[in-house]
Amino acid sequence: MHDSSTTGPDNLPPAARRALAEAEARRKAADAVRRPAELGGRDGLDPARYGDWEKKGIAVDF
Repeated sequence: MHDSSTTGPDNLPPAARRALAEAEARRKAADAVRRPAELGGRDGLDPARYGDWEKKGIAVDF
């Protein structure tokens, strides 16, 4: 069984605590960033950029 009295944030070395704090800050920052909507997408004007040479398993030679 897991004994929470011997492991946990209080018993971690300082470097591990800093790493956990940095990871939490990165997660919060990534959640706060609003990603722009994709315009055009894979059906856009440049097929090589969006991977249109293969759609639904059919390769297209252009």
